[in-house]
Amino acid sequence: MAAFDPLSPQAELAAGLTRVLARTGLAPPGELERLSGGASMESWRFTSGGGAYVLRRAASALLMEDRPMRHAVEAAVIRTAAAGGVRAPEIVAELVADDGLGSGYIMRALPGTADPSAILAGPAPAPLLAEIGAQLAAIHRLDHPDLSELDTAAGVAELRRRFFEYGGDRPILALALRWLTQNLLAPVAPTLVHGDLRLGNLLVEDGRLTGVLDWELAHRGDPHEDLAYGCMTVWRFARADRPAFGLGTVAELVAAYRAAGGAEVDPARLRFWLIYRTAWWALGCLQMGTYWRSGGDRSLERAVISRRTGEQELDLLRLLEEEAPTAERAAALVSAPPPAPVPHGETTAAELILAVQEWLTAAKPLFAGRARFEHAVARNALGIVLRELAGRPDPADPALAARLLAGDDTLATPGLLARLRRSALDTLAADMPKYPALAHARAAWGAPAN
Repeated sequence: MAAFDPLSPQAELAAGLTRVLARTGLAPPGELERLSGGASMESWRFTSGGGAYVLRRAASALLMEDRPMRHAVEAAVIRTAAAGGVRAPEIVAELVADDGLGSGYIMRALPGTADPSAILAGPAPAPLLAEIGAQLAAIHRLDHPDLSELDTAAGVAELRRRFFEYGGDRPILALALRWLTQNLLAPVAPTLVHGDLRLGNLLVEDGRLTGVLDWELAHRGDPHEDLAYGCMTVWRFARADRPAFGLGTVAELVAAYRAAGGAEVDPARLRFWLIYRTAWWALGCLQMGTYWRSGGDRSLERAVISRRTGEQELDLLRLLEEEAPTAERAAALVSAPPPAPVPHGETTAAELILAVQEWLTAAKPLFAGRARFEHAVARNALGIVLRELAGRPDPADPALAARLLAGDDTLATPGLLARLRRSALDTLAADMPKYPALAHARAAWGAPAN
């Protein structure tokens, strides 16, 4: 472990935590460690008096500007959930301005791991999926008066506004927004909706669910939204073949939800929310790039997440292509671009980047903890640049996006689906080639594996 520097930001954090813990009668913190992940909020694990705790905070007021709720409301929602039978963490303290730590709260740490790869490699996925269904039913029996309500028409209008804010030039996103506009849902009686319940925000130990984390997107709305969100392809991680949380089938999830007292599930509403939240996350990825450029957060992680937009575009096209005529679904892909010429002589820009990437690979043992995570992000970023230099297509097409959004072009337009498929495949192959759903799409569309 590195020597403790009394002037480091970590030392300042420890001093601030000491003040907060003293208010609650707890001992000063020890073993302070930043947890991996968290593109917007920081999470720090530490010990105090023999117990383990987690600080969740935004270090600056700027990071709170785009959050849907204040931390005080978030903490209140977590307390409501825990009182209602949800395996939510116990809030032990909330930060105040004089603490000098920003905005946030401290929770008692729960056992288990949130690592999706470890969870998916663990035992008994069916019982775990049943527990998730039961927790969703428990959440949806609750409500909270301080939360905003998500109306579908207003939500789709907001997605369209953001689409134009981020350029308004991605055809597959335009196609999805057109579909959402044409298929708006009738209102339902709102319940508490977690808003981000998926692997990565669930703690699991020995195949059993031990905690439901990250409540910052909680709101009042349609419970189908939570069910659909956990079924998004991106949150299946390595198990794209298991539609519900990467653990099982949608039918199994719905059965567990209903057995625990959840309401009837409407497949049409589930499909709407699956498309809505996939488009929402695509726009969220685009937003990362905009926010990075603004200087609001110049972290490497945020810059790289912006290039995950292609994952969601591929998933949206897979969801929407069933609307296309049979002949268009059977049409061959548009030809791929020719390979780049083989370099010779002096090293090219791409080769210099490759050299740096290889050096980082060799230096991996030098990194640990959060630095090891950021090291992996840096290597990923260099890989994206290399593949772009090798011929990544530009997924932006303002004219086509405008025609799709207006309904002037549709998936019945001859050749359009084949063109969008090729764009989605080639963009994602450059940006995130290890995305598990990419191989499934290639197989479904008759594209050779790279």
